[in-house]
Amino acid sequence: MMKSFKVTQLVFAAVIGFLFFSCTSTETQEDESMAIFRSTSSIRLSDIEKQIAENPISALHMIYIYKEVYSNKQNDEDGDWNTLLEYEKEAAENLRVMQEKAVKEERWDDAVSFSRSLASIGVTVESTGLEPDFVLANAKKKLADGDSLSAFLAAVKAHELQPLDSASALLFLEAAVKGRQRRVAAFFLSAALSAGLRNIPSELLEYARGRDTVSDMIKGVATVLVDRGIRVERGMGIPDRVLGSAFFVDASGLLITNYHVIASEVDPKYKGYSRMYIRLGDAASPRIPARVIGWDKALDLALIKTEYETEYVFSLVDRVIPRVGDTVLAIGSPIGLEKTVTSGIVSALGRRFLQIGDVIQIDASVNGGNSGGPLVDSEGRLVGIVFAGIDQHQGLNFAIPAEQLIAALPSMIKGGKAQRPWLGLTLCETLQGAEIIYTAPNTPVARHLVREGSYIKTINGKTITAAQGGLIPAMQNALFPAGPGELVALETVDAEGVVKKNIIMTVRRPDLPLLEATKVDKREKIAAPLFGMVLSPVYGGIFSSNFVVKKVVRGSIADEAGISENDPISIMRLRVMENDGYALMEISVKKRRMGYLETNMQLPVWLDSPDTL
Repeated sequence: MMKSFKVTQLVFAAVIGFLFFSCTSTETQEDESMAIFRSTSSIRLSDIEKQIAENPISALHMIYIYKEVYSNKQNDEDGDWNTLLEYEKEAAENLRVMQEKAVKEERWDDAVSFSRSLASIGVTVESTGLEPDFVLANAKKKLADGDSLSAFLAAVKAHELQPLDSASALLFLEAAVKGRQRRVAAFFLSAALSAGLRNIPSELLEYARGRDTVSDMIKGVATVLVDRGIRVERGMGIPDRVLGSAFFVDASGLLITNYHVIASEVDPKYKGYSRMYIRLGDAASPRIPARVIGWDKALDLALIKTEYETEYVFSLVDRVIPRVGDTVLAIGSPIGLEKTVTSGIVSALGRRFLQIGDVIQIDASVNGGNSGGPLVDSEGRLVGIVFAGIDQHQGLNFAIPAEQLIAALPSMIKGGKAQRPWLGLTLCETLQGAEIIYTAPNTPVARHLVREGSYIKTINGKTITAAQGGLIPAMQNALFPAGPGELVALETVDAEGVVKKNIIMTVRRPDLPLLEATKVDKREKIAAPLFGMVLSPVYGGIFSSNFVVKKVVRGSIADEAGISENDPISIMRLRVMENDGYALMEISVKKRRMGYLETNMQLPVWLDSPDTL
């Protein structure tokens, strides 16, 4: 009996001890958790403080991440949240001061960039750098510096903001005639007449009211030759040449062509020999050395320069969007046959072939060597840049819209690789809007905890609308002006209708936006942005390779392969061919539409998805 009582006492003591130590342990864990929070919070605040003076945009970016991560701690007694709010005011004020300084120093690009970032956080400034007089002053400065191409683009922008006065319109009219740009001259003649200018010199009137013929345009088109030495195949040396076309956009010798034509000139991965030339006549014409000024790989565009004063210059002021059925002419050097003109019609608009925006489908005959040549309408206006044809399907060819070139040109003129903004989103267009189906790891949206499954409501306060199939390109175009390092206001709404606003700093867009994600993320997650199928694990097993299809993106690789919602899938292997720019996923799928017959499939996809933002 005594023994039983002692055992009972020991058990009771053990229970009391367990409860005591459990409570003590819980309290200790809470204390440690709070200590860890305060420690990481202090580190983050210290990092923010270091950025406020020199880089207020980066400081604001870090502040908004802090608010997202520690939103449930804003009422803590340690004062970190109040410190954060003070830092936010100080950083915003520093950015405003930087913007004012940029305006005073006539650094217009910086002024506009800073004002966009300020607008994203709700701060308005008196001078944004986009005022018509500022833009016009910039255009005149560019003209005085001899940069007529940038000057004309800026002057057109100034006129769009506020009609030009007669003296300014006459100044650019004279420059356009001198630079042999008839379409530009016609534009500024119209502006001068609208401003009430009379007694315009007859030679200016005659030139501006004239019309360029196809024979004139041919003089402004060149053949691009990239000599890459000799390649050896089966023991024999074969000349390695890249052939393309280009057209002059400035009398000083600036031409536009495709990036893929001149890629070996600037691609750091290419280690071989590469020399670029242009030719202005037939095969007997001399080769004129040329060099690359700037390029935009995402749009497959490049700006090149040669020391040659051309007889004809293509104008970039019309901003014409062709209509389906319009007659178009393609000028170029198919298979080296210089000065070839082919005609056709616009077959379709809004085709998705590039990472950014959409392209024009045409049926004008295009062959190897046409890449980079101009596409003009029946009025002689530039409407596109030929960039691709499909060899096995005659009459199925494509061109980059001229408006995309105009938007990208200022960045290419600055020299080097054009920098595109990147948030880290992959989108899917639905009836409800642009759904976020993937947030790439280690990207701005991932750090801001932007949720997959939500929809984009606004970008910088603007609701983006477009015809069916054009919503994602429209959002890309809306984001395009925000260069890397700017703040962007992204507003999203989830399925429950909860609206969330994030202020995000953009980063430089990678050449292959999803490549890094394939290295660090799970295979089942990568299936959404690459192959268009959102997967959910079955049986709740985190180590299982078995999944069920939750969603299939219309028009995706998965959709084309006949995969549908609720199909069971097993992922066997994912291979990424980085050098070739594509990935392969080997799966086993039981298609419901085929009575759950199990099928092994290999899905290929390019890594340069056009549905990223």
